[in-house]
Amino acid sequence: MASDRLEVAEKLDSRHPAAERKDPGLTPWAIKGELVLNCNCTVFCPCVVSLGKHPPTEGHCQTWGGVRIDSGHYGDEDLSGLNIGLLIEIPGMMSRGNWKAAVFIDDRASHAAYEGLVKIFSGQARGTTGLFSVLVGEFLGAERQPVTYVNDGKNRHITVGRKIQGTVFPVEGKDKDSDIVISNTEYWMGPDITVATASKGRVRAFGRVWDFDGRSAEICQIDWHGPR
Repeated sequence: MASDRLEVAEKLDSRHPAAERKDPGLTPWAIKGELVLNCNCTVFCPCVVSLGKHPPTEGHCQTWGGVRIDSGHYGDEDLSGLNIGLLIEIPGMMSRGNWKAAVFIDDRASHAAYEGLVKIFSGQARGTTGLFSVLVGEFLGAERQPVTYVNDGKNRHITVGRKIQGTVFPVEGKDKDSDIVISNTEYWMGPDITVATASKGRVRAFGRVWDFDGRSAEICQIDWHGPR
């Protein structure tokens, strides 16, 4: 049986998503749900409004994320109800690339769903996440983990086995009943980003040991699809 873990770093095809490929083998896919990110920026991540043209507040970016898939498919394979964990490391400005990334796939996923999600989150499936194949210089790996994504009021609790433990919640504004939302952006994740922070943001994976409690976070409703 094929392994569900990539043991070694794998270089991605760095050609632009629009470049012609001899045998693209592209499969239609779509994901709707919610995504959270927690990074090492001391204030709200400047990448959202600068679209990667401004460096992170610490000069480099270290990020973990979680994705809750409310509905989705990869070809004929249903992805609804699955969760994803992410680890991303960027040496400077987001737009300059040379990212390192890893993905953790819900251990409830079928083999076909696992394979499809790895292609989606590595950029190989093109579409919304196709930019990963341009910006990620080193794919650290993919592995199955028990991934949970729980909404508790305004809190989002994400766990990825013993690799990631996080709690993210919106930053309060003057009207405490309304979130602070940066709307109508051209950010790749989605146009409307809720400004958030983390009461817990701990990573122990792929040689990284991060603690981002109290640092910048984002919440975004996602509607991604591909390959076009």
